[in-house]
Amino acid sequence: MAELFNPSVPIYLQLCERIKNKIIRGEIGMGERLPSVRDLAIDSGVNPNTVQRTYRELEETGIVEKKRGQGTFVTEDPAILHQMREELKASHITLFVSEMREMGYSETEMLDGLKLYLDRGHV
Repeated sequence: MAELFNPSVPIYLQLCERIKNKIIRGEIGMGERLPSVRDLAIDSGVNPNTVQRTYRELEETGIVEKKRGQGTFVTEDPAILHQMREELKASHITLFVSEMREMGYSETEMLDGLKLYLDRGHV
């Protein structure tokens, strides 16, 4: 089934983010094999070259590694995965704070809102 993509962001970058999020959520574990280029292209409804670029991008950042004749695997280096997790957290926080500032919220209001949200168990 073809996935929906944001037309203003390159598809390969959106696939990278989706794979990173699956790794962070534990849907894809350390050392686990990713789908073949062909399989992911079919599942996502994109050109195999787009998936190749996605895997190449993830490989350049060390998140995945190719094993000749076996496929592409998530790294088993916990430091790389920790760094990826921290970068994604910082990215989401930056977006949240930026949007809240655009709406006129102060830092105190943001912190109070987050505390109230978390205290109510919305985790």
